[in-house]
Amino acid sequence: MSDIICVTNRKLCGGDFLAQIEKVAAARPKALILREKDMSPEEYGQLAGRVMEICRRYGIPCILHSFTDIAIELGADAVHLPLPKLLELPDEMKSRFRRIGASCHSVSDAVSAEKAGAAYITAGHIFATDCKKGLPPRGLDFLREVCGSVSVPVYAIGGISPQNISEVLACGAAGGCIMSGLMRCQDPLAYLGGEDHVR
Repeated sequence: MSDIICVTNRKLCGGDFLAQIEKVAAARPKALILREKDMSPEEYGQLAGRVMEICRRYGIPCILHSFTDIAIELGADAVHLPLPKLLELPDEMKSRFRRIGASCHSVSDAVSAEKAGAAYITAGHIFATDCKKGLPPRGLDFLREVCGSVSVPVYAIGGISPQNISEVLACGAAGGCIMSGLMRCQDPLAYLGGEDHVR
């Protein structure tokens, strides 16, 4: 199984977004987080239904992002939330999901997310990235500290690529999240290192 989670951004995708999702799913990442936060709930729900179907065909976990009501409506078993949303989510809503992830930007965030029931966290941003232009990256020492502060899996985010994933894993992370690289590349399987990355 790959240690890369794909995080989507349809605006980075030059061509047909669903065709790109198909290619990404065929490359067998560990999971796909459908992170399209600017959409209305109705638009997101329509898109999510189609992306979930693609992921299902390839046996890839599809994790919906932020829209908890839509996720429940669609029968999604996993959702990823910004930490403030997780902290205000009622226990009854939490119980509807098999797995909840949270985005964290500090060690205290990570500890709070684990206490609030997060099954995994994303920590970042680790390396310089166009998505966070002008913001200094938090770096590998930060990632190491986060990994040491929680017992749930930590996935690094921000500037992650197949070239630096080994540095991320050496810090104790379970893997990394890639957005731009997987949204823009013509051949996601080759980008992730071919068949060898699927362990």
